Amino acid sequence: MLAGTISFLAGMTDATGVALTGDFVSFMTGNTTRAALALGGGNLYHGAVLLSAIVIFVLGNAGGIVVAHRADRRIFVVLACVSVILATASLMTHDDLKVFRFYMIVASMGMVNAAVEQIEGLPIGLTYVTGALSRFGRGIGRWIVGDRRLDWTVQIVPWIGMLAGAIVGAILTQIVGAGALWLISVFAMLIAFAALLIPKPLQRRFNQNRAVRRPTRNG
Repeated sequence: MLAGTISFLAGMTDATGVALTGDFVSFMTGNTTRAALALGGGNLYHGAVLLSAIVIFVLGNAGGIVVAHRADRRIFVVLACVSVILATASLMTHDDLKVFRFYMIVASMGMVNAAVEQIEGLPIGLTYVTGALSRFGRGIGRWIVGDRRLDWTVQIVPWIGMLAGAIVGAILTQIVGAGALWLISVFAMLIAFAALLIPKPLQRRFNQNRAVRRPTRNG
């Protein structure tokens, strides 16, 4: 339910971001191709915007991990940060700020991936549903050849959440325009507070802290 809800949030943000900007805010493969086409076609400005968005997406992921590493309540803190970023983006309605609003949405989509990285040891992509569908398909293949484990079925959850959220996000954007970002920001904060109700032992089952390796004197 948690992964599905956060993917629903990501789907809302994704659809709203694409509707407002015309470019992808989480599909960096698509932005890479579009950047290459823009640069190849001589549109250096659009190419630079998309390449910058890719860098910001990566930095958003990195920032989410740094915040999560330092937080006692990982999911709450990460989603609260995502909420603040989206709320800030919702205020950037002036034409001169549209590119920065695009970057803020991209950063939030990168950061949200740090909220949940795995469930019971299985990797979960909250915005990267292509990977989830790939793992789901491979799970079907392994089941066909005789592996009767069904833990791979959880991989379909982010895709379902992303699809449902994207539909809602598209409808909200049609109704209230850029104001949809504010509503999504509030929704993100509600999920953050709901995550506080999850007991810490249960949270550790789907987000195991990885020890940070520190260099020794011998290297």
